[in-house]
Amino acid sequence: MRNISLLLSPVLPLNSFGNVLMFLFSIVLAAAIIFFNVSVSVSILLNKALRSENRFMYMLSTCFSDICSGVSYYYTGVLDVRDTFGSPTTTFYVVPTFLGLSYMAILAAQADRYHAVSAPFKYTQRMTRNRTLMVVVTYWFYAFMIVALHNLVTLGMARRITSIGTFIGNILTVVIMIGLNIKLFIIARYQLEREPPSEERDSKRSSVYLILVVAAFFLATWLPIFTHITACNFVGRTCYNFKNEGTDPLRILPRINAALTPLLYIRGCSALRETLLSKVWRPCRRR
Repeated sequence: MRNISLLLSPVLPLNSFGNVLMFLFSIVLAAAIIFFNVSVSVSILLNKALRSENRFMYMLSTCFSDICSGVSYYYTGVLDVRDTFGSPTTTFYVVPTFLGLSYMAILAAQADRYHAVSAPFKYTQRMTRNRTLMVVVTYWFYAFMIVALHNLVTLGMARRITSIGTFIGNILTVVIMIGLNIKLFIIARYQLEREPPSEERDSKRSSVYLILVVAAFFLATWLPIFTHITACNFVGRTCYNFKNEGTDPLRILPRINAALTPLLYIRGCSALRETLLSKVWRPCRRR
């Protein structure tokens, strides 16, 4: 019973104003992640026109993984647990996988948009809706296959897999989020300048700007933790000085991104925003 009560206690003792604020911040952050991502995912599911577009399948995938991340943050961020290798309160690498799925979904969406803008005719032939769904299913399957692998190998091997995977993730992040987005912006700007003013042109411009803004927030919130993990694992040190994920600023940043990303989707996509206001939030408010 004593172990259970310790497990269910807050990560910081609520004996000071700062600790209470930290506790409330973690609860509000988890609630915000769940609320905004559920709102966006329900809006996409209710709108058939949105579901027919490939980019919204990646949005839906991001929302699902972030909802799971928000729910699990009540455990790994609010309570006095350490979700690390060898810890008695570990989630066996399941909770970090939800963040990883969000990461992979955003990378896949960025690569998808680059393909759509740089080669629009080939894109419509290659990336059908079923193939897009296959891409989404593939990286979800891959993520949980890695979870199984981490739980079958030794602790040292699991850490090496993490360091190698993080290093490869950093390379992909730089190539896709920086290299491809710069090229995407140049191509899209050139194409939009050649089109006459129209509502479709404004929609395309908003879509490109949304991609760039999401990429900027993604880099700002993810690169610090990736760089930290890669450096610590390659030098053979743990480099973990915080009580848990809820007190570690490097691990809080990706969760803040999980709350901001659906807001960016709502702000940058008028069709999604209209569906959200008319079919999700307004009916709920009436009740």
